Amino acid sequence: MVKPALRQAWRDLRYVQFGVTAAHAVVMGPVDTATGSLLSLFDGTRGLPRLREEARAIGLPDGHADALLERLAEAGLVDDVTGGGPAAAALRKRTGAYDRLRPDLASLSVVHPEPGGGAARLAARGAMRVQVRGAGRVGAALAAVLSASGVGQVEVLDGGRVEPWDVAPGGVPAEAVGERRAVSAQQLVRRSAPGGTRRTARRPDGGQTEPPPLSLVIVAPRDGLSAYAPDPGTAEDWMATGTPHLYAGVAEASGVVGPLVLPGGSACAGCLALGRAERDPVWPRMAAQWRMPRHRGAGPGPCDLGLATTVAGMAASHALSFLDGELPASTGTRWEVSLPLLEWRSRRIGPHRDCPCGAAGQTEGERASGAGTPHDTMAGVAASTEQCRTADAARQLGIGGAHV
Repeated sequence: MVKPALRQAWRDLRYVQFGVTAAHAVVMGPVDTATGSLLSLFDGTRGLPRLREEARAIGLPDGHADALLERLAEAGLVDDVTGGGPAAAALRKRTGAYDRLRPDLASLSVVHPEPGGGAARLAARGAMRVQVRGAGRVGAALAAVLSASGVGQVEVLDGGRVEPWDVAPGGVPAEAVGERRAVSAQQLVRRSAPGGTRRTARRPDGGQTEPPPLSLVIVAPRDGLSAYAPDPGTAEDWMATGTPHLYAGVAEASGVVGPLVLPGGSACAGCLALGRAERDPVWPRMAAQWRMPRHRGAGPGPCDLGLATTVAGMAASHALSFLDGELPASTGTRWEVSLPLLEWRSRRIGPHRDCPCGAAGQTEGERASGAGTPHDTMAGVAASTEQCRTADAARQLGIGGAHV
């Protein structure tokens, strides 16, 4: 079927556009009237044999339905509602959870062009394990979003008890004040899971199976300093085991997401500290003072609720993109936003030659995005003057997908 997540509109009598937004829109044409009629039947209610019959009934030659389907598939416009493998099939049987996740599935189908690719990635999240370190306004909400997005195991680590200023919409509720933070956050994760949490897998002898390795650690401390100026020593175990980790938090009315650290492959907290010390030689002295317990204070720090929720949402999106197999823009990069103007800005963090993480010796490849580069998926067919005019118009309008 043609992906229903992409809205369709005819640009004129011969060209149809799939999608509204510049990042994923695709223009298809030229399309004659009969082919346009056939295209409207690719809605998932008919199999390919029936579509061939419909094509012949409206006067199209044999093989035209197959060619149209191939053309749509090459442009990333076809989805397989039964695809995605056994894990996706099992998820579809859990109707309560599946219905909760249908918007996420539609989004994944837009992002990933192959038929069934969205379902496969959504189902794969269920086997993943993520650890969130921090249960404050950022960490608790972030953990809840990951759980609600289908991540199978979300652990939250934090100490102490819930304070009134930890309460936030989407985070720990007001009735949790006084409870242990870790316990309250874990209850939030369970409540947020689509269809409820799944039972812990057990061995044939009745014992619990070993948990899967951590797919990602997210450092989202209540004291945002540990995200803004992370201590390299805290990440030593993750670096040694090759565990990817992402920093996110709010410090002094400034939010930060990143960097996402791929041990040995992208800049780490040590690279960040060494680079900052080169630009500001007294920075290590100040950072050591700020990390001392007497500087932290017992009360709440400056953490605007709207800003904290924004940071939690963006960090969750970056984390999910990584779990789905992509390298989000936070990889080796820090994104910052500050009140009151709230203008996001990015700063690339390069691997440092003196850092023992080894990333400085790696050559970091860049994924080339197809967005903004129209291409013809009909191999061997030269574009007509009319096609070129239409493609140019699409480019001028900022359409970032293919022209087919």
